[in-house]
Amino acid sequence: MEPSYRIVPPVQPQTASVADTAGSLGLHDTFQYGLRSFATEASKNGFESRLANWEETQDNLKLTMLRDLHGLHAPMRLLMERRIVSSSPHMPAMPQSNIHLDILMGRDEMLDPSDFFFGMESGPPLNIHNDMEKKLRL
Repeated sequence: MEPSYRIVPPVQPQTASVADTAGSLGLHDTFQYGLRSFATEASKNGFESRLANWEETQDNLKLTMLRDLHGLHAPMRLLMERRIVSSSPHMPAMPQSNIHLDILMGRDEMLDPSDFFFGMESGPPLNIHNDMEKKLRL
């Protein structure tokens, strides 16, 4: 976290390069990557990149103001609490809601589609034992 009073995320410079889709001769590989167009090379405009970094910038601003108002311990404590709460011990097979993290992030008064659809679009897992082994890295 770098302290910043920035309200809006910075504009990311747009770069279009053939190096990402270059073949063995250094030219654009049309067979593998399709026809070359500026729209595919610079797919994100400035507005989309700002929207992608909006929450991170707002969170950084709030933590910086909290540090200036209460001292260094306040944002450190808040980040520590977020880290503890985000490592949830729930079973992977059950639908879960991390209301603790929503409260610490200030999202407890907002309604998102994830509040209503708890990941039900994927359906129940077929093998709970494999999911637990994957979660516990066994």
